[in-house]
Amino acid sequence: MQNISTPMLVVAAALIRADGSVLMHRRALEAVHGGLWEFPGGKVNDRETAEIALKRELLEELDIVVEVADLDPAAFASDLTESESEPRALVILLYTCTRWSGEPRCVEGAGIEWFDPGRIASLAMPPLDYPLARQLVARLAGNAG
Repeated sequence: MQNISTPMLVVAAALIRADGSVLMHRRALEAVHGGLWEFPGGKVNDRETAEIALKRELLEELDIVVEVADLDPAAFASDLTESESEPRALVILLYTCTRWSGEPRCVEGAGIEWFDPGRIASLAMPPLDYPLARQLVARLAGNAG
């Protein structure tokens, strides 16, 4: 049995506009998975809840303010990381959010863009964003009816 360290917890948001489009964030070109599209977010630091970490990350990456009460758990994905010398478990928690203050702008990374939810799964993304996208689309389709 392989010995795996404590999982790294990452949080991400599917920001959803009134027209149903979802904001995607393009990773900085020099980063791991550089140039790929992802849901905005980042690592949970010590002594942070997942929601507080996501609130902080969205301010840092997109210059928007979200309230914890407006973050709705939507999906998760997990696997081993590919980029480190020692494999490490990675867990990503995806939240939906339909309310925020400010206009999202790309502060960190290579860009942002709004996409129809049906297009997200066809974007070039890091591996764990694909199951998140599938779960999100299924969730949104369930809410549409």
